[in-house]
Parts: sequence; C-alpha cells; structure tokens
Amino acid sequence: MNTALITTSTSLEGYKITKQLGLVRGITVRSRSIVGNMVGGFMTLFGGRSAIYTELCERAREEALQLMIKHGKEMGCNAIINMRYDANEVMSGLTEVLAYGTAVVVEKTS
Repeated sequence: MNTALITTSTSLEGYKITKQLGLVRGITVRSRSIVGNMVGGFMTLFGGRSAIYTELCERAREEALQLMIKHGKEMGCNAIINMRYDANEVMSGLTEVLAYGTAVVVEKTS
C-alpha cells in the first residue's frame, strides 16, 4: 500500500472490495508539557481558539493515522474503509488518540 486509500465511508467510489482483512488501528498517548499547560490555561482566560491545544491534537491524530496505515500495510491492505478517530483522557493531562478502520483489498472498476 504505497498510497493509502482511506475513507470514512463503507465503500470506495470506483473500486470493488475483493477482500476484507479486518480491523486496523493506530494508537498514541500524548501529554501536554507544563509550559504548554500554563500557556494553554492562560489562553483560555481570553476565550477563542487555543492554537497550542489544536496543534497538540492535530499531531496526535496524525501520529495515530500513520500508525493505523502502517498496521494496514503489515496486513497487506491497499485501502482502509470506515475510518474513525476516538480520543479519551487516560488521566489528567494524558490523552489517548485512536485511529481505526477496516483493512481491505480493492481493485479499480472499469
């Protein structure tokens, strides 16, 4: 799977699923630094978008996504369907991000 075909849908337009390989997932656990917590906490006093926390969340999601793709490659898939994210706070300041989906083999339809 050089280029991952990934969709949140249960099918891929223009492709036929020839084999379902099962669940793939990527999980990461991230913590905020003390400095990040202080700056982020200070920013919440004024409201609005928190760039520090947004960047932390985006990095965690990207890492979980890449780990899911790696897991899919190991299974031999060339696409992942029904992809989702989930996040949970493991403990204060420690967040788990999970990317998961169904690994499949697809072929282009004519």
